[in-house]
Amino acid sequence: MAETAPLPAEGQPSRGLDAQGFIAREGSLGRVPPAFRPVVAAVRDRLLDAFGARLHSAYLYGSIPRGTARVGRSDLDLLIALRAEPTDADRADARTIDETLDKEFPQIDGGGTLLVSQEQALSDLERYDLGWFIACLCTPLLGDDLAEYLPRYRPDSLLARETNGDLALFLARWRERIAATADTDEARRPLVRFMSRHLVRTGFTLVMPRWNGWTSDLREMAEVFGAYYPERADQMRSAAVLGYEPSGDPAALRSYVDDLGPWLTGEYARVHGVKAPRP
Repeated sequence: MAETAPLPAEGQPSRGLDAQGFIAREGSLGRVPPAFRPVVAAVRDRLLDAFGARLHSAYLYGSIPRGTARVGRSDLDLLIALRAEPTDADRADARTIDETLDKEFPQIDGGGTLLVSQEQALSDLERYDLGWFIACLCTPLLGDDLAEYLPRYRPDSLLARETNGDLALFLARWRERIAATADTDEARRPLVRFMSRHLVRTGFTLVMPRWNGWTSDLREMAEVFGAYYPERADQMRSAAVLGYEPSGDPAALRSYVDDLGPWLTGEYARVHGVKAPRP
């Protein structure tokens, strides 16, 4: 097994780490492209109207706060932390916000809102999964930033295990979703996009501690993975392409659940172990 890469020397690329070797928080409101700023302004108003005092905090994540969003191609990704456990009514309100914004703003191609509770986000069980996600990959939009109550994170094996060490659980669900999806390219395309991204991120975090860094760019993730597993490099590069430009090819889905996914599951367990079970 290759040794962990050293911290970059001064003047060299940071690999997403700060000077102390912790994962630097990516994204900021200052990086939001001008075309998407009206969307972000509308989000603030809708969230306050819908959740009011129940809202603890809200965050953007993904390409919009990273400044890499493409007009008409990128989706709007939100995470909302409520003061109490989300209810079915809260989930319905979040879906309404997603659907309304998608109709009103052609800049975005759909949206997805994650709903969590403040208690869940700060729990010991979620410290190296949801907590890390909020602290490192989410950009504060409203409320009290939960990152202030969370540790700093290094790209180590513990983080790898707790973020992506549960792929085996997903594969069974993916097979069911594939079987239930209409036999059309249009129906399969969202599945290809979602599964491609998940597998590329899992492949990257498999080698993340050895590479000693963080990136959210799918193509860079695939290249980093391929340096450690050259026999699987082409598969991961193809998945990265489909993560950005998905097709509806059923062969891609079959390869994910019958070949690449099972292999990743076994290798992940061998290298990092299995993620702590959730209730």
